[in-house]
Amino acid sequence: MMRKISADFICPVSQEPIRNGVISVDDSGKIIAIDQRDQHDLDSLEIYSGIIVPGFVNTHCHLELSHMKGKVDTGTGLIPFIKNVVGFRDADAKEIEAAIRIADQEMYDGGIVAVGDISNKTDTFAQKEASKIRYYTFVEMFDFLQDNAAQEEFGKYKEVFDAQAEGSQNRFSAVPHAPYSVSNTLFQLINDLNGKSPQQTISIHNQETPPENELFQKGTGGFVDFYTAFGISMEDFTAPKTPSIEYALAHMDPKHRTLFVHNTLTTPEDIASANAWSKKVYWATCANANLYIENRLPNYQHFIDTNAKMTIGTDSLTSNWQLSVLEEMKTISHYQSYVDFPRLLLWATLNGAEALGFEEDLGSLEIGKTPGLNLLDM
Repeated sequence: MMRKISADFICPVSQEPIRNGVISVDDSGKIIAIDQRDQHDLDSLEIYSGIIVPGFVNTHCHLELSHMKGKVDTGTGLIPFIKNVVGFRDADAKEIEAAIRIADQEMYDGGIVAVGDISNKTDTFAQKEASKIRYYTFVEMFDFLQDNAAQEEFGKYKEVFDAQAEGSQNRFSAVPHAPYSVSNTLFQLINDLNGKSPQQTISIHNQETPPENELFQKGTGGFVDFYTAFGISMEDFTAPKTPSIEYALAHMDPKHRTLFVHNTLTTPEDIASANAWSKKVYWATCANANLYIENRLPNYQHFIDTNAKMTIGTDSLTSNWQLSVLEEMKTISHYQSYVDFPRLLLWATLNGAEALGFEEDLGSLEIGKTPGLNLLDM
């Protein structure tokens, strides 16, 4: 049965908004036609007040940490936050499973149709296969810059990677955690595992806190103290005297789509370096998580001025109050109001779909796509 759905405005994202637009969809949600009310018998239409936009794409989440909601203090900075995550991560398997299921439903109810999700374990895999949401799983690996431990740590995460590979309907790839936690050797092992397919998306946390750049520029700071406290030697680490993103660029494969996440301290020079390195670079901002952990936001004007392809993520319930792309949009608009609604909508939909390789079906309202429809009361 076909539905004909109309609102004050239809915002396709891929073209200008349509006043009093109508979207016709079949039983599968595929868009059959987009036109205007004067082309229809009004009795055949579902007419709503507001604007209709595509389903949202959440490019960065840690679904497996959903059981930690409210357990970690806000405003501590990243390094204390990481310590708290380590302390609270282990929990009863049933508690973890229930929290994952609830969080997945929360995202679906919030109009999210696709998620780029970080996995260090297999805890989320069953829910992802059953979910109404399309997932891209990033099997995340780290060895704390210890080349001599890279092979052993890679072996542990390869088991998670192989478990995802068995009959999964969702896309997946192996990814490095962050510049400050992945050695040269582990970067190479990850590159080899992913192969040369340009269809892969590789995610990496980037420039989220000042000690990250300090580690690579000076070889000092909070991460040196953090590793030392855990008995991890930094004797073999030599600071390259560059921002941390340059270390990542030197070791990642530019053939893949690459998604840099957080980017709180990323400069125009950093963005230019990444864009020169590859034409397939995307940037995920997780505004509420940045406020939750570090009480700071990226300077979005840097990304606008350099035509960077921005996307929106939620991070986890460990570092956020909810998993809502719409709430992320509101936060960005509240603190940096020069980022207007059309741009935010592009970040939240089509850019995110492209970053995850889902743009054939998702991200914009176009005939033949099944992007999901969200009604926003403006």
